[in-house]
Amino acid sequence: MKYLGTASVAALRQYTRAAESAGADTAALFKKVGLNSAILDSDEGRINGEQFQSFIRLLCQQTNNPILGLETGDFVQPGSYSVLGYITMSCATLGEAVARIAPFEKLVGDMGTTGLTMAQGSIKLTWNCNYDDPIVRPQVVDNVFASWVNYARWLADDTAASPNNVRLKRQSPGTDLEQAYQKRWNCPVHFGADEDSITLKQELLETRLRQPDPLLRKTLEAHALTQLASLDTDTDLISQVKQSIQKQLMHGITRQDMVAEDLGVTSRTLQRKLSHEGVSYQKLLDEVRQKMAEDYLLNSDLSIPDIALRLGYSETTSFHRKFKAVAGMTPGEFRQSKPVS
Repeated sequence: MKYLGTASVAALRQYTRAAESAGADTAALFKKVGLNSAILDSDEGRINGEQFQSFIRLLCQQTNNPILGLETGDFVQPGSYSVLGYITMSCATLGEAVARIAPFEKLVGDMGTTGLTMAQGSIKLTWNCNYDDPIVRPQVVDNVFASWVNYARWLADDTAASPNNVRLKRQSPGTDLEQAYQKRWNCPVHFGADEDSITLKQELLETRLRQPDPLLRKTLEAHALTQLASLDTDTDLISQVKQSIQKQLMHGITRQDMVAEDLGVTSRTLQRKLSHEGVSYQKLLDEVRQKMAEDYLLNSDLSIPDIALRLGYSETTSFHRKFKAVAGMTPGEFRQSKPVS
């Protein structure tokens, strides 16, 4: 099983806005991939990459739109890039903003990585997509490039700004649909290429942005570095185990052997690997349970006994006792502490 990391809620929110605009049944999509739609209210929440890839695949199937990714780029906003979006807003030039993509893109998600090269008065951004689903991958690449172009135009306050050219590994969606790329990007678009890349003129990168604020940028970058450090705290193994636990808990299951099976190892091997990481399965289960409990209490109308059942507790009193030991208050008190909006 390939590990797909995580994706920010901000990235999910962009696809959801596009889906709702197209009349898609987003509630059904969330249910099928095991997500609570209330997560969209979170500013810094994250979902696992497997769920995000499944969400996009189902959306592709529901809309039957071969250029879905291209069109979702129309719904980009500064918040679509999490704190990275606000960092770029405070940069002095478009080139300065572009240079911030690679160091901070993990905050948006683990969907892919950006490479940057300079040559002959231009800059080339190459994006390597981590998603391998043949239906999802081309749409994710299209989304990334379409979002970049639209967002760059907004930053530069220049709706006519365009790349030199775009190269896509995906095959052509057909002559008629190719015009949609030309219309949006106003540059040559090469399909069936050996890379996914977008090339920009050097003079475009020198474009001054609307609201440069170097002090704010430094503050935001410091915050971003803290967030990156937090994301890097968990090893890949621990992240995978937590995500698998969350998936099992959607069905009220807490069994270590089923998590191990999901990860393609035996229960004994999983236990040994976690021991090497200095954690136990029970500790990770407790952490995921607590986080999900808090989410349910703040973002759903589920009764406390129902929440306890969903999280695999055989008795509500056990849930009360465990929750209070961690949060310092009962589940009911925690729910009442939610600020009134």
